[in-house]
Amino acid sequence: MQQILNLRDLTMIERTHARGGKFRYHPLLSGRDGSAGNFFLQLSNTFNDFDSPRHRHNFDQVRVQLEGDADFARDGVMKPGMIGYFPEGVFYGPQSIAGESLTLVLQFGGASRSGYVSEAAFQRGIAELKKNGRFEAGVYKVDKPEGGTRNQDAYEAVWEHINGRELRYPESRYDKPIFIRPAAAQWLGDAQRPGVSRKHLGSFSEARTVLSLIALEAGRSIEVPPNTIVFVLAGKGHADEGKRDWEARSSLYSGEAASAMTADAASELLQIELPRL
Repeated sequence: MQQILNLRDLTMIERTHARGGKFRYHPLLSGRDGSAGNFFLQLSNTFNDFDSPRHRHNFDQVRVQLEGDADFARDGVMKPGMIGYFPEGVFYGPQSIAGESLTLVLQFGGASRSGYVSEAAFQRGIAELKKNGRFEAGVYKVDKPEGGTRNQDAYEAVWEHINGRELRYPESRYDKPIFIRPAAAQWLGDAQRPGVSRKHLGSFSEARTVLSLIALEAGRSIEVPPNTIVFVLAGKGHADEGKRDWEARSSLYSGEAASAMTADAASELLQIELPRL
């Protein structure tokens, strides 16, 4: 495996972000900065003061609701166990949190090849923009000399500051985000590999982002395709011929070559095959 992280080895930190309210997170996996396929995986912890207006992005997102509810207004409510695919160019929200929420969030470059701004660059952009304006409830506000305020979506403002040009959103391929209820899908066994079952949750856009759940009995193994992220929902095991262990809420990225994962106890994995850009 190119990257593997166990949550117990990480510290949750308070993050400066472009939306409203307190935001804590575990930074998990990241891709190659500047590439069309760059990505960032985080475990985010938000609260009832979270405030995000209706907006869109030039990248794709996958969200896994682990604890609490996330309300996206007209788009629906994500409850624990649900998975959402948020395509590039598609408006969603406004988003609010009723109490406290824990969500696995993957943001990554989509089919338009617009890429994804790294977390480090994004934080620098926020700090620099704060010298001339302020972030309020997901909006970047700058006071005009003649009076009044110029408002812009917070992420859009940071992106344009970093890149020095106008953000042009890709044409949306979907009308709205897609919310998935994995509990309603059927497990399908693998005739070639007893003890391995899979729920295919969807393949999206021509870039083929593929979402699956995988169940492994103890002692069973799978091959993780190249450029694929795995998040462990339950169980424990080892990777790379026993050199590295994984457990519940571990995250793995296979990198450029396929890798093996073996369960030491009954396990359930979320597998996200990223676009080949």
